[in-house]
Amino acid sequence: MNEAIEKLGYVPNLAASRLASSRTHTVGVIVPTLYNVIFAEYLLALHEVLVPAGFQVIVVNSRYSEVEEENAIKALLGQRVEAVIIAGIHHTPLSRQLLKQAHLPVVETFELSDDPINLNIGMSQELAGQTATYHLITRGFQRIAFMTGNLDHRAQSRFDGYHTAMQASGFKSLELNSRMARHSSVALGSDLFAEMYLRGDLPEAIFCTDDNLALGAMQECRKRGIRVPHDISIIGFHDLEFAACAAPSLSSVATRRYETGMLAADKVLAALDGSNRNVEIQQIDMGFSLVVRESTAVAADGI
Repeated sequence: MNEAIEKLGYVPNLAASRLASSRTHTVGVIVPTLYNVIFAEYLLALHEVLVPAGFQVIVVNSRYSEVEEENAIKALLGQRVEAVIIAGIHHTPLSRQLLKQAHLPVVETFELSDDPINLNIGMSQELAGQTATYHLITRGFQRIAFMTGNLDHRAQSRFDGYHTAMQASGFKSLELNSRMARHSSVALGSDLFAEMYLRGDLPEAIFCTDDNLALGAMQECRKRGIRVPHDISIIGFHDLEFAACAAPSLSSVATRRYETGMLAADKVLAALDGSNRNVEIQQIDMGFSLVVRESTAVAADGI
């Protein structure tokens, strides 16, 4: 039979199969971008768990737009997916209504919600922003800049954490920000630092909203003869693979993206194995960790 199928190039009619069964064996996943590498490990984990279990993963890019996310939810529900996994917690009122009325497992990830739809697996982005900033403050720095690209909800929460830490320590926080409304990248980090340099207002340290920006800033420092960490300290976010290999090695906040994807997929499978597909409201804090490396020095060392 299998030989005949291969020889004929037969492709089963999934639409017909779905009409004949209550199961579609598909899970919808919505991410805000396919451009940023931080979602690669997350998507890898989802596929590694769901595909061997017999599920197809349908990935949709919402492009950081709640309206596009709403359209994606409509499309996925229209395809009768058995569960929806979303990177993020901010949705339109209609999106929330559609997901609640669908009576299927819904997992919101990457952030912690005050009002989860079903299952919420994430971390406090604001607390992580505070932690990164306090690390620089405890190193003895006062003039600490915040560097970001597009200020999406998660980046905004990190800024809120930065602002809180700076204000609590009695330091100015609004005068040192550097932002361009572009996708986060190494090139953007270089451009943001160059702009900061040309303004003639270099800080003592920089908190970058992700490691790509931090690497770009460090490369621009090297071009301009500014030594990291001797002249300026830099910390990133997410602890991407290259952070430990950079020169100097990059301090960062490690986020558990792969583990979040694994747990989200496991929870979905557990819900779909039961007779009741409605997941009880539950929140799981994945936490984060500060990884201190060479790029953040101690100001008191006289460097």
